[in-house]
Amino acid sequence: MKKILQYLFEHKTLSRSKAKEVLLQISSGQYNESEVTAFVTVFLMRSITIEELQGFTDALLELCVKVNLDGYKVIDIVGTGGDGKNTFNISTLACFIVAGAGQKVAKHGNYGASSVSGASNVMEQLGYQFKNDTAQLKKEIEAANICFLHAPMFHPALKAAGPIRKNLGIRTFFNMLGPMVNPAAPDFQLVGVYNLEMARIYNYLLQETGKAFTIIHSLDGYDEISLTNDTKVITNTGERIMTPEQLGKRMVAAEDIFGGNTVEEAAKLFTKIIKGEGSWAQNAVVLANAAMALHCTGAYKNYEQAYEAAIESLESGKAHQSLQTLIKLQ
Repeated sequence: MKKILQYLFEHKTLSRSKAKEVLLQISSGQYNESEVTAFVTVFLMRSITIEELQGFTDALLELCVKVNLDGYKVIDIVGTGGDGKNTFNISTLACFIVAGAGQKVAKHGNYGASSVSGASNVMEQLGYQFKNDTAQLKKEIEAANICFLHAPMFHPALKAAGPIRKNLGIRTFFNMLGPMVNPAAPDFQLVGVYNLEMARIYNYLLQETGKAFTIIHSLDGYDEISLTNDTKVITNTGERIMTPEQLGKRMVAAEDIFGGNTVEEAAKLFTKIIKGEGSWAQNAVVLANAAMALHCTGAYKNYEQAYEAAIESLESGKAHQSLQTLIKLQ
């Protein structure tokens, strides 16, 4: 590791194969915590290159526990996290609204490294038991239209880096990897990113996969549609800027989408919103993200139709039903 660090400290970058090799070595426990922390810190001080990100992705996918959801076309809705905004669990809520609308979801998530409550924190609090057994996950998809994939159960490298990420408490390149390494290899992806540089990188990487994707970035720094500002929307076919009014009928304030100070608070808020008892602003933000995901699947003629389907899922109780069915299967 000393040689690699020396190389990186000279402002050089890793090739795709070298990046893969280093992450494979980290996963197998070849380096101590200080060495890994120093390595991770390099990428906090400069932008990661596409080659480096591809190499890290290759390593995680080579080691990961694969999930075969044959016959189901699934979507993942995931933010890179690390935007430092501490919103409530918007993308996880959007997943249940999408599931309630009849679209199968394989949600990939982890504990919050830089926020109070990541997707895994809230799912665990709600009574979900993490698993990597394909047969059980398939059963969940069939009954509830959704299964949850807790990243460390599928990715040994993430397990090795978990304590370091938590101790640092800030965004690392592992945040960037999450959306690229869903072990279920979803057919559709809605990815939220925290800056335009990441949007550019993801656009390149996702174009390479040939799958349908939508990348979203709120121009005031959120890694989701926040409705606090305009949102940059990038798809396979191009990009555009959309206003809060176009996406959610209105603009909301940052305090309207605050996620609470504890995991317990986050879970309470989650339950309230999924039951259809959220505030106008909370509902609007969740519906906008769910609608963008539904639109990404190509099942709706336009965004407005997808938005109507999202409203129907939440207001009819189907989204809540999907959560209840999933928790009963645990």
